[in-house]
Order: sequence, then structure tokens, then C-alpha cells
Amino acid sequence: AKDYELRQYETAKWVSTVIRGETQKEAMRQGFWKLFHYIQGKNEKEMKIDMTVPVTCLIKSGCTDFKISFFVPFEHQDSPPQPTDSDVLIEERKAAAIFVRSFGGFASPEKYAEEAEVLARILRNGGQPFHEDFFYTAGYDSPFKLFNRHNEVWYFKK
Repeated sequence: AKDYELRQYETAKWVSTVIRGETQKEAMRQGFWKLFHYIQGKNEKEMKIDMTVPVTCLIKSGCTDFKISFFVPFEHQDSPPQPTDSDVLIEERKAAAIFVRSFGGFASPEKYAEEAEVLARILRNGGQPFHEDFFYTAGYDSPFKLFNRHNEVWYFKK
């Protein structure tokens, strides 16, 4: 479809942290730094791990908990080093079909919500079944990249 794509993601490990009771913007900031410290060596092997994209944030309807995640690089998928921060965990996301809507610019929580609503409306109108109670935001660029930025919202297909 011209307004979104359907991607198949394989089972993969992500390093994640949940930030509770903050705004989405503040949760992203706090979560990013917790995960960044993990990849900089705050793990059992004191191993530096390459930064990957996207950085995702799980948004659940009516919930003020935000799960921020980094994809574990392919070379560490089999045995990622265990976090030493009790707020950081390794999670395995099962294979899934995901509806993806991409957009440019600097993404704010409001812009992500707006794009998610557009995608949800398109999917509903097209009769596509999806999990409506949550979506993910996905950011691909460093804050220092000014042009040609890439952001996404994801809904999981039912």
C-alpha cells in the first residue's frame, strides 16, 4: 500500500528498560541513557556493543509505562551479555508481521501519536486486523542528524 508497508520480522533479542510515570519524551531520554550505558560496557562481560537502530518505544493505550529498546546486534543475538543494571533486561520478541508507517523530520510524541492514528485509520478502513491497544515508535537517527530523518510507527498484525 502507498501509505504503509507490511514487514515480517524474525524472532530477535532486544535490550530494554521500562520507565514508569514520566512523559513519553522524558521516558525516552531516561531509557536511552540506561540502554546506552549497557552498550558502553555496563554488562556482565564489560563489553562494548555497537549502537543499532531502530530505538523503539512501546506505547500502550491508557498506560504511563514506556518500554524503550535497542536491537541487539546480529553478532550478539545468540548470547548477549547480561545487564548489570536491574532495570535493564534482554527480551526476545517473537517473529511477527508488522504494519509500518514511515515519516520524516524530528518526531515528537505528538507526531508519533498522529502518525499512529493515521495508520490505524488506514488499517481499519482496509479491513486489516491489528492489535489496536499498543503500538511502537521507531527512531533511526541520531539527534545530530538534521536532514533526511527516518521515523516509523508499528502496529502488529493479528
